[in-house]
Amino acid sequence: MARRGGFPGGGMPGGNMANLMKQAQKMQKQMEDATRELEEKEMTATSGGGVVEVTVSGKREVTKIKIDPQAVDPDDVEMLEDLIMAAVNEAMRQIEEYSQNTMGKITGGLGGGMGLF
Repeated sequence: MARRGGFPGGGMPGGNMANLMKQAQKMQKQMEDATRELEEKEMTATSGGGVVEVTVSGKREVTKIKIDPQAVDPDDVEMLEDLIMAAVNEAMRQIEEYSQNTMGKITGGLGGGMGLF
């Protein structure tokens, strides 16, 4: 009876497994480097024509809020709240987009954790 399957022992040829492990280790190192770089990155967004400016770090923490005094109207606090919220959300969106683009370059856009599956 003929044997089914590809390789003796059902595994991959020795060299291919070693290469796969090297590639996985290289990808892991690249992701660690990219994560460190991302944590140091900052994105700034504005709203209300620039009267509110918010800076967010790669750790997704607000690091700075700058408000032009003309945006402060005691009779319309809701408008200022909306401007701050809009600027924070835009800065967070920018950080997320940057993160996805950076990691996508490393994984080649593949899914499955580290792009291996």
